[in-house]
Parts: sequence; structure tokens; C-alpha cells
Amino acid sequence: MASPDKTRQEEQLAFVLHTYPYRETSLIVEVFSRDFGRLPLMARGARRPKSAVRGLLLSFQPLALSWFGKAELRTLHRAEWQGGQPLLQGTALICGFYLNELLLKLLHRDDPHEQLFLHYQETLQELARRQDYAAILRRFEKNLLKELGYALMLEHDAESGAAIEPETHYHYVMERGPVRRKAGQSGVELRGKTLLDMAADDYADPATLQQSKALMRALINHYLGDEVLHTRQILKDLQEL
Repeated sequence: MASPDKTRQEEQLAFVLHTYPYRETSLIVEVFSRDFGRLPLMARGARRPKSAVRGLLLSFQPLALSWFGKAELRTLHRAEWQGGQPLLQGTALICGFYLNELLLKLLHRDDPHEQLFLHYQETLQELARRQDYAAILRRFEKNLLKELGYALMLEHDAESGAAIEPETHYHYVMERGPVRRKAGQSGVELRGKTLLDMAADDYADPATLQQSKALMRALINHYLGDEVLHTRQILKDLQEL
């Protein structure tokens, strides 16, 4: 007999990551919930004009969702808007879609990450009220990789164990970390100061901002494998990041 936790849940905090049509009038809703991680829900009749949830299943808005079902695809029973999140506009909106695409492609279903959920919620708030979008995204990317078990090594040389020196140049080697730059060494080249700035979440230095973008792009591409991030190209076209 299936446990109650699998068959019915009430008023679970969640955000919509993506929706797509299902049959004639329904939607499949990919959500990121605080207590259950990423999961798909079927919203029956959600595309009908008089649907009670039609105007609620929007990205970047905090929701309390209730669902039931034993299969991987559960059925949405009720959605309630929680408020408190300003609407994202312009570049901030594209950044939000970038966050959602990262979560969709890197998170396994039914794998809870409560701390990551809080990071996501805080990042949406920052995107709505600030314009240092690149720094905001770098912080989220770093937290995301940490929550997935791929925490960055930023304060010590992966080869010697010595503390990172600000004036020294390093190569960041995938699955290993930073090592002193030397001929023939592969990896993303960056300053020791960049590594230390990233450890402190300080992106005020333009060189740190540029090099951290190159590092995070390489790391995320590595863990994505063959997956492509479509929102990254949009951001690139906007020349914001």
C-alpha cells in the first residue's frame, strides 16, 4: 500500500518552472517544490477559459499547491497564490527563465533540495529589485552546484592544498579544482583573486565578473553534457552578461 506522502499532499510551497499542453484542455506543469523537489503535475482542464487555476500557474510566483496520485505524473487538485514576489520584467525576466532552465535540466525529479528552494526564492527577489544581474546569477549557479554535490573549490590549490594566492594565476580543472598555471595544463584560466572573490560572493571587480562567468559556463556545460541552454543564447544576444 502506498504511503500517504506519495498519494496526497496539501498546500505545498512551490514555483512553476514550465508548462506545456496535455491533450485538449489540460497542462503538464513542471514545478519546483520546497519539500518534494522537482515534479510533474497534470492540471486537468487548466486551458479552459473558466479554469480556477488558469491564471495562477505562472512562473516566478510563489504558490501553495495540492495534488494527489501514486504515479510519477500526479494530478493537481488546487493552487493558491501566496503573493510577495514582484513581477520580473525585461532582462530580469530572461534571467528568471535561465534559472528555471537550469533547474529543469540539472535537478532529478522527486529529489528534495530545501536549501536550494530558498536560494531560488531569494534570487527571484534580488532579480526584481536589483540590476547587477550577472553577479546574482553567479551566486545562484554556485549554490546550485553545491546543492547538487559539485561544490566549487575556491580557496585552496587542488594539487598542493596551499591557500589560493591573489596574484597567482591558476587553471580550474573539471572534477578537481584550481591548480597553478603551467604549460600544457587544461582548464579555465583565472586569477587567484577571482577565486577568492567568488568564495566571498564579491563580484565588484570587472575582471572577477568576466572570469567567473567563463568558469561557471564551463562547469555548467560539463555537468549538462549534451543538453543546451536556450536562455543563455538569449542573454548573450542581449549582451547583458
